Amino acid sequence: MPETEELLDEKEAIKRLNAALELQYRSALQYSIAAASLTGMEALALGPQLTEFGDRELSGARAVIEKIISFGGKPTTEVAKLKHQAKPTKAIQWLVECEEEVIEALQAAIEPTGREGRSEALEHMLEHQIMRKQEQVDFLRRALDG
Repeated sequence: MPETEELLDEKEAIKRLNAALELQYRSALQYSIAAASLTGMEALALGPQLTEFGDRELSGARAVIEKIISFGGKPTTEVAKLKHQAKPTKAIQWLVECEEEVIEALQAAIEPTGREGRSEALEHMLEHQIMRKQEQVDFLRRALDG
């Protein structure tokens, strides 16, 4: 059995997961706003991919909510600030900024996880989300370089 300092700090985990969740909600909505707002060649090229990313964000938010509930917490219903950017480049740049902020919040949520089984499961879920989101950021950055 892990030592006391290696146990999951549920209260701190809930706090940090909710901070990430507020940003995760924004990501899902921002992808939808961007996908539906693009016009011309950008809409044809990026719209379906941004829609898929938005769907993934909703799935990610559900996973975070499930963890918060499993630790006896209450998920936030607050959403970080949304923006509509009419220009495709600005919209993609804003998505990159949003995703980088969520990645940092998810990374911060790993710290109080500890070393017990459920801690390892939480850490693995967070790392998987960070990896997925970083792949999305990489895609968005490639789109900006084009």
